[in-house]
Amino acid sequence: MRYFDPHIHMLSRTTDDYENMAAAGILGVVEPAFWQGQPRTQVGSFVDYYNSLIGWEHFRASQFGIRHYCTMGMNPKEANQVSLAEEVLKILPRFCQKDTVVAVGEIGYDDQTPEEDRFFAAQMEMAMEFELPVLIHTPHRDKVKGTERTIALVKEVGIDEEMVIIDHLNEQTLPMVLETGCWRGHSIYPHTKMSEERMVDLLKQYGTEKMVVNSAADWGRSDPLKVPKTGADMHKAGFSDADIEKVLFENPINFFAQSGRISLQEMTELKVDQTRLWEENSVLRGQTPRVE
Repeated sequence: MRYFDPHIHMLSRTTDDYENMAAAGILGVVEPAFWQGQPRTQVGSFVDYYNSLIGWEHFRASQFGIRHYCTMGMNPKEANQVSLAEEVLKILPRFCQKDTVVAVGEIGYDDQTPEEDRFFAAQMEMAMEFELPVLIHTPHRDKVKGTERTIALVKEVGIDEEMVIIDHLNEQTLPMVLETGCWRGHSIYPHTKMSEERMVDLLKQYGTEKMVVNSAADWGRSDPLKVPKTGADMHKAGFSDADIEKVLFENPINFFAQSGRISLQEMTELKVDQTRLWEENSVLRGQTPRVE
């Protein structure tokens, strides 16, 4: 089976994860810009972080046979630092124009403050300007209220709902998104968010159309193999190989393909050449380079 993880924070993962993901059939990933675990204090830290997503991390993935794309945005947690958020909003347009940036995100709500409203709307407008899809994060707290508020703001801004994926859905929030034209994202994460078994139940109940699954793996206790593990559970539940590939490979790529910067056709196995360097640096530490 071929897999694609459309929401995974590889900057916080090890090269072992890349090797294991490639062995499990993951051909590509999307890495959304996100909160780093502590507040950033100056706009330069955002510049360096965004550059790492389009530079070093893109290279590091290629060294293990995985195509790497990313999304650019300011996480809702950081929107409440208003003066800094205003500076970040000024630099984002130049990153939105990079070849491997396939959406604006992840944006949305955290504490659901007026400041978050402001920068959430502004980034959706930026996505419209650059004709990019939008990846929306639903909050960990008051998720139902946050999802209602998200859908209302999407409609208020007027962005095409086909260009929007609302992520971290569950049994309470998925039916709300099903009433819109937005795509439906689900994060399979140990102990929180969604499990493989619950995801399979949702697919049985609601079908496969616009349904997207990701690992959301990050620096927390998470699992970068949750997409293929969901595939294994779908197989056990009687889903066909075609249905599994639709949900776990075709759907996410087709959503981000609206950017014009990714396609199903290009998502073939990436040949590895570990003799390559990135700014004179290698991912290897004494190993013999692998060249295919």
